[in-house]
Amino acid sequence: MDADGLLRDRALLGQLLETFVLQELRRMASWHAEPIAFHHFRDKDGAEVDIVLERGTHEVAGVEVKAAASVTEADFRGLRKLQSAAGERFRCGVVLYDGEHALSFGAGLLAVPIRALWETDASSEP
Repeated sequence: MDADGLLRDRALLGQLLETFVLQELRRMASWHAEPIAFHHFRDKDGAEVDIVLERGTHEVAGVEVKAAASVTEADFRGLRKLQSAAGERFRCGVVLYDGEHALSFGAGLLAVPIRALWETDASSEP
């Protein structure tokens, strides 16, 4: 697959981007002293979260990956379900997207540019 093919096949681009993000997060998690487990979340209603990170038995975070330049409330559906299911264990939910700014979507829910995985820029914080 080349760049032109990915532009024509947005579904494949999304899958490849999700795999890239998962591998980056796994690499970063390997630096932590405490192990971080990786999971996928899907409830009985079909709400999903691409990547769920779990530290021990006491902390859960969710990551959605979007190959889009904008984010809406609907992009947080799965993260809100995970937040509800995890209760007090839930630390945060993040939608990584191809935009420019970090945005808050409520308590513990953020939209963050994908580039934040490898860049640090305090001006993009909510």
